[in-house]
Amino acid sequence: MITIKLLSLQIGTLVMLSCTANNQSNKVVIASENQSEEWTLLSEGNSLDQWEMYNQSDLKGWELINGELHSTGAGWDAGEDLITKKAFQNFELNLDWKIDSANSSGIFFYVQKGNNNPIYESAPEYQVMDDQGWPEKMKPDQYTAANYAMHAPKGAVVKPSGEWNTTKIIVNYPNVEHWLNGVKVVEYEFGSEDWLARKASGKWADVPDYGIEKSGHIGLQNAGLVTYKNIKIKEL
Repeated sequence: MITIKLLSLQIGTLVMLSCTANNQSNKVVIASENQSEEWTLLSEGNSLDQWEMYNQSDLKGWELINGELHSTGAGWDAGEDLITKKAFQNFELNLDWKIDSANSSGIFFYVQKGNNNPIYESAPEYQVMDDQGWPEKMKPDQYTAANYAMHAPKGAVVKPSGEWNTTKIIVNYPNVEHWLNGVKVVEYEFGSEDWLARKASGKWADVPDYGIEKSGHIGLQNAGLVTYKNIKIKEL
């Protein structure tokens, strides 16, 4: 057991207490004033052991270098999307990301293995893109931090391409929150009247499997050139 103590000047600032140096070395215990919380680190070192391809056997299109996960920008339908080996139901996911100019990507949850549909037709998506450099005008629910093609972000301030942004997704079924750079910008509820109306009148009207699952894998889209780091998840 390796113990690390960090002092903080702000009440409520999280303090790293310990990390386990055995076969669960991806687990860290973080304590606040009132509670201890266990997180799983998904981007450590150079190992992709916690990840696999969506509907493919061989890993391709991604490289983890010193904790930074780089995509090759293969394209929306290239079939090179990455998912966690473990499935989750209720969770808080935190990560940092930066994207190249005029590129886009997406963060998915409740992804299902063995689904023949593209990842974006079954799993809800937190949109990631270069809002400022995208070459065409998008709909409000297609910009960064949107629940893609469902809910537009409110008050989202995305940093320019090449700069790091911080994303947090909190899912406590049926409630979902999208955060961007410390601000909650989207909140919705699966199966609510509003959610059903948006699905019936929008992009997913003819996609019966969209948004029907209550648990699944975390997914990262290899649509454009993007880098992720500090990926960690806590089950709720």
